Amino acid sequence: MTLRASAAAAVFAATALLGLAPQAAAAAPEPQSVPQPQAATAENRAAAGQAATAPDTLATLSRFFAREGKVSLAAAQPRIEGEAIPVNYLSPDFVAGRAGASVARLEFLASKAVSSDGQQAALWTARTETGWQVVNIATGDDEFRYAQLGAAKLPGGTVFREPQIDAWYVAGGGRVLPLDEDAVRAVGGGGTTLGAYRARVAKAYGDKLPGSAYAEGGMAGGYAEPAGSDSGPAPGGLLAGGAGVLALGGAGVLLLRRRRAAVA
Repeated sequence: MTLRASAAAAVFAATALLGLAPQAAAAAPEPQSVPQPQAATAENRAAAGQAATAPDTLATLSRFFAREGKVSLAAAQPRIEGEAIPVNYLSPDFVAGRAGASVARLEFLASKAVSSDGQQAALWTARTETGWQVVNIATGDDEFRYAQLGAAKLPGGTVFREPQIDAWYVAGGGRVLPLDEDAVRAVGGGGTTLGAYRARVAKAYGDKLPGSAYAEGGMAGGYAEPAGSDSGPAPGGLLAGGAGVLALGGAGVLLLRRRRAAVA
């Protein structure tokens, strides 16, 4: 197993997400609305915030921001800005066509970290067997930026990521609208209906869900890696780009570099 795969396995174990056996997408009725994913409680947000501001976390952030020599270890002085926010990913239940499933599920809570020289990163926090912990550090501010874009484009909508293609969307009122160029390539600039989106993801991933023969053949979570990508598996068996590994509190931390393209 590679170092990156080991880190991804640690992230997956920390998030403790449930797998799902494949089901026929056609069995569910045409979705007309977007049920909301599980909400993060105030208690969970507070616990995630405490994990993000722990001394060990801040020390690791200093090493993270100094890893390429952009700032010295002593001068990094990382800080956490704002509260932890919920981050939703495309739901396997939705892909499988389970009736009443939300298009997305709560994957983790994210806290924004900023260094003294302006570098930004997202701390992914999840509940583990020993309480809330930071399980991943990702470069950039994608989680926060797309949450803002989605709220502006469709107030009250569900912002979520389709990590297999690194696409961000906002869903509501029976529509799925793109928030970045990857999503535009997938559903067009004007978006698509919820039913058409489900048909697309069912075709792409329906035979690769956790619990499927494809997953049991060795692919983490059953989600195939995009062609030409050097990605490794991330939480829930979903995919994102990998860049390296740091140790944080004994858990593997997968560092991600992500594309910055966005649309209004």
